[in-house]
Order: sequence, then C-alpha cells, then structure tokens
Amino acid sequence: MRERPDVDVTALKFLPLTPARWDDFEDLFGANGATGGCWCMYWKVRRSRWDATKGAGNRRAMKAIVETGPPPGLLAYHDRHAVGWCAVAPRETYPGLARSRILKPVDDRPVWSVSCVFVRRGYRKAGISRGLLRAAADYVRRNGGRIVEGYPTEPRLSPQADAFVFTGIASAFRAAGFREVARRSPTRPIMRLEVGGPVAARRADGGGPTRRRRRSARRRRG
Repeated sequence: MRERPDVDVTALKFLPLTPARWDDFEDLFGANGATGGCWCMYWKVRRSRWDATKGAGNRRAMKAIVETGPPPGLLAYHDRHAVGWCAVAPRETYPGLARSRILKPVDDRPVWSVSCVFVRRGYRKAGISRGLLRAAADYVRRNGGRIVEGYPTEPRLSPQADAFVFTGIASAFRAAGFREVARRSPTRPIMRLEVGGPVAARRADGGGPTRRRRRSARRRRG
C-alpha cells in the first residue's frame, strides 16, 4: 500500500482514550476488535482467558478498563475521525509480558510499555504509527514516567499480516527515537526511549533554567 500524501501527520491530534471517546475507539477497531476479537486485551489477561473471551467478552473487559481509568492509551485523530491507536501504560498492567520468554523484563527499571499499535486500513504507511509513538512518549513524560519500552516486530517478509505486527514495526520505533536494548528472538527486539530524568527534562523544557537565563540575558543585552 502506498503512502497517503493527503495525511498531514503534523496536523493529527493525539488524545487519551476516555469514556467519552469509547465510541471512536469502537469504530476504529470495528467488528473484529482490531484483530481476532482482541480488543487490546492480549497482554492484560492469561491466554486461556483471552481465548475464552474473544470478541464480545474482550470488548466488555476493555470498556470496563476505560470506564475505570486511567486511560489505557492514545487515539490519533484525522479530521475528527479516529485513525490510529497506541496502547501505553505502566508495564505491570500487562502481566502477559512478564510471562513471555522473549519479552520478559530486561532489568528492574520501571518502564511504561507500548503494547499495541493499530492504524485504520487506508491510513497505513503514512507515518501515523511514528506519530503515535512520539505522542505516547510525550504522554508518558507528562505522567511522570522515565522510560518507554516497546516490543515491535522486525519482519522478515513484507508485507506482514496484521495479526503478527500488532505490537508495531521496529522501523517505526527507530524513526520515533527508540533504541534496541535486547533481542531474544531474531524478529522481536525490545526497544526503549528515555523521556524522564535530568537530560530528558532539560530537552523538554528548552534547556533548563541555566540555559533559559543565558537566553534571557542575551535578549536583554540585545
């Protein structure tokens, strides 16, 4: 599928999934719950339960999460329509990751996990995934997180079926500034982006108070 030149990624809006936006999320995911009746519940429950509640059961479980809060991720909007989704939350909200042989924790540092990236058909390959990942990083930073971690696929074949790339594509993560920190499978890197701490804070606020004072002094002299 070719890129959509009419989609200006810089004009997209990225908003948390709240109860008021549930209908937009439901419309985006469609009757199949994005893929195979998942409704973004794959990492949140045991596999046996996920299999047993595919479809309507997973939809109800996800809706309960949204209604309870906090928001489990971000929606991307283009012309008031939801065209993309990025699930992002503290890693401990995804017990399935801890049970995964290849995606188990790299270390004991607290991280926020990007567990799903989904873009509406017809809007793919337009940079929306990259925009979602950057928005997720900013969301994590604003909520006090310091590390964003992702578990994308490094496809050996292209194109890859949607069901196999629901955690995102490695190239999109790299384009959003993530770097690989581990790889226990040829096609499944673990990637991170640091968004908190002294260095990230200085970048986020324009260089910190010392740099701002220097800029202010230069303006007064000018």
